[in-house]
Amino acid sequence: MPHFLLALAFFCLSFNLYAEQFTSFSSAKKHLIKTLPDNATSLYCGCNIKRQGKKLIPDPNACGYVPRNAVTRSGKPNARAVRIEWEHIVPAWEFGHQLQCWQNGGRKNCVKTSEQFRKMEADINNLAPAIGEINADRSNYRFGMITGDANQYGRCQVKVDFKQRLVEPPFHARKRIADAYFYMQKTYGLKISDKQQKLFTAWKNQALAAKGSNTVL
Repeated sequence: MPHFLLALAFFCLSFNLYAEQFTSFSSAKKHLIKTLPDNATSLYCGCNIKRQGKKLIPDPNACGYVPRNAVTRSGKPNARAVRIEWEHIVPAWEFGHQLQCWQNGGRKNCVKTSEQFRKMEADINNLAPAIGEINADRSNYRFGMITGDANQYGRCQVKVDFKQRLVEPPFHARKRIADAYFYMQKTYGLKISDKQQKLFTAWKNQALAAKGSNTVL
């Protein structure tokens, strides 16, 4: 099975099976680390994930990931470039801003006062393993299409436009991302703009078409 199809299969499988509910982001992460399949790969780069004690680290050998910044501004090694983090596909900033608690004190206040926010923050259908540097670079940027080649992270095909605050994921990750947005919309009433709605629908259709074309009759 081609690498991108293996990654897609894993993320689709995880999305369909995860129904357990958690009341905190930390408990959700502990569960995901414990139950992560041996063949799991990182969301954007498709890197194999290895266990190092209680930590998860990406294996860049096969996926070709190269850190955008191997060292920090202070000259220290970029620790986030060599670890796996659990990314909110729909950022906490995005769904949090749609709740009153955020207007009264941001994320810290939402965690403290809003059961709804805690459920959304801890919902594992919206969490995916990602290389920490890319999780940081993605920030709360919206998803979209970006002109030019993907060369910021070696052979990893994710693009980040910091000026436009826009991220273009590689093909194999797009259906997983669209599924997460539509799940959050259906489950929690997440508001999605018409432009994003059309984009995510197109990504789902493209993934289904690609899957169909690879089916052996």
